[in-house]
This record gives sequence, structure tokens and C-alpha cells, in this order.
Amino acid sequence: MNKLFDKLCVLRAPRIGPVRYAKLISQFGTPAAAVEALGLGAEHFDKVHREMDEAAEKGIHYISDNDDIYPQMLRRVKNHPPVITVRGNLDVLRRPMVSIVGTRHATAAGMGFVREMAREFALRGIVVVSGMAMGTDTAAHAGALAADGSAQTVAVLAGGADYIWPLENESLYRRILERGAIISEMPVGFVPNQTNFVQRNRWIAGLSEKLILGEADINSGSMTTARFAAEYGREVWAIPSHPADSRAAGPNSLIAAGTAKLCSGISDFFNSAPSCMGNEKKLNSENSLLDAIGSIAVSESVLTEIVKKSISEIKRDLVILELQGLIRKTDGGYVRT
Repeated sequence: MNKLFDKLCVLRAPRIGPVRYAKLISQFGTPAAAVEALGLGAEHFDKVHREMDEAAEKGIHYISDNDDIYPQMLRRVKNHPPVITVRGNLDVLRRPMVSIVGTRHATAAGMGFVREMAREFALRGIVVVSGMAMGTDTAAHAGALAADGSAQTVAVLAGGADYIWPLENESLYRRILERGAIISEMPVGFVPNQTNFVQRNRWIAGLSEKLILGEADINSGSMTTARFAAEYGREVWAIPSHPADSRAAGPNSLIAAGTAKLCSGISDFFNSAPSCMGNEKKLNSENSLLDAIGSIAVSESVLTEIVKKSISEIKRDLVILELQGLIRKTDGGYVRT
């Protein structure tokens, strides 16, 4: 048996995660010795073989923590995942990363702010990491994808790398595969439970040098991610918001406690603007389309006449605006949210 197979056999055994795996390796010396000590049989080996075959069919790569391409920042986290699965562009693993998280119920203004920051990071070659949830996560991924190029964003999933959740973000998942990567520590096809989401938050925090917290309730999962980042010695930033809104409680409390630095925009991280004329044109295109949408539903065909663009271009920009939470689709067309 090869080393990767041995590692997976241990990791896929019942009740074994990164912590117990580390203890087993410390006790027995190698994954192969741990496999023998656990008394794993042919049925278990067949299950792991089937998983690896399915991963190969779906273009999912296994990256072990002794591989050069394994994310350096994540490797520094105690009890990090011994093996991760990656679907998409492996180049993301070699680049610097910033994590951006926040509530699923973010305001349009909050998502717009996050989206623009994510785009600016991506323009500068910084990979944007988030969890592909609705709201803030979606805005972060969409913002990174609005920049030209590839390997701009990473979605860390609680389930398998092929398990799309939430289903509303299937189109976002596909776009991330084309221009970024999906990362998971779980088996192919794995359906997550609540515990898995907490573990996923650990790796979102661990992958990056910096974590930026958007709108978040005080007891939210995003606040847990920020705490993990602080524990790992990462730089934590928080975007302040109106104190009357419960979604401001999380970031405002971290700023007040001195746990996070106040994030006022991309200028906190960079002094000079990147060369991005093509992206400015793209953003202007989306803005002109947004200006044409109001409280009365307007169809795609009417929008093509208003903004003088092809139906394919209109559809592309509508997807981006919808991912931002700035518009929504109704029976009669699109309206502003």
C-alpha cells in the first residue's frame, strides 16, 4: 500500500480526525503501522479504494501535508488535516491568501463592500478564501471572480469537495472550479453535519495570513472563525457597522476589545492601485445594468435594449449582481433588493 492510501485508511476509520490521527502516528510511527494496529480489514480497504477511484473520475486531487504544494499556513496549524482534497486549479495553493467571512444575512451594503475588497485582493494576486455560504461568503467569492485571471478564490467546504452546499450556490461552485479551487478534508460525497462546519471554519482561518470579518452576529460561526484565526496568531481585521444592527455586534465587539483591527477598506493593506482597466470596465458594465433595475420587474430582453449589450453579456452580469444580493429574480424579470 502506498503512503497516501495508508493515510486515508487511517483517516477514514471511525472516530478518527486530525487529533487522533496525530496521536496514532506518534504512537506507532507510520500510517502503515497505524493501519495494522487498528486491524482494518478488506471491506475498509475497498471503501477507500472506491473513494479514490471516484475522486479521480471527478478530477479531485489528494494533497498530503508532506507534499510541497500543501498550503504552508495551514501546515503550521497544530493538528491540521493530514490530507486535503482539492478540486479545480491547484495553483491557488502556492499563492498568498486572505480569508473573508461574515453572516449569511448580510446587508446589500455590507456585501457590496466585501465584494469590492475581494476584487481588489484578487487583482493583486491574493487568493480570497471563504466558505461558499450565502451572504458574505458569496460576495467574497464573487468579488474575487470579478477580477481577470485565474486562481483568485478558494471555497472551503464542510462536506466532500464534490458536495455542493447550499444548493443555491451551484452556479457559484461551477465558477469557482473554473477560476479557483474547492478544498475539503472530508471524503468524496460526504454530507456534512454541524460539527463539520465548525471544523471547516478552523481551516478557513488557518489557510491565510489575515482574516477579515464582515457583518456577523455575536454568536455566529463567523465569530468562531475569527477566534480560531486569533488563536493561530493570524492578523484579524473587522469591518465596523451600524451599532443598531445585530449584524454589527460581532465585528464591533472585536474592534472594541482590541482583538481585531478596524478595516476601513483596501487601503489598509495596499498603498498603490493595481493596473485594472479591464476590470473597471467590467464593474462599470455591472453598475450600468444595476442602474436600469428598480422595484418594478424588468426582463432580460428589455435590459439588453436599455444597456445596449448582448443577451449573453446581460446574463453574465445578472448572475454577478444576484450573487451580490443586489437584485433578485421574479416571475416578471429582475428587481432591486
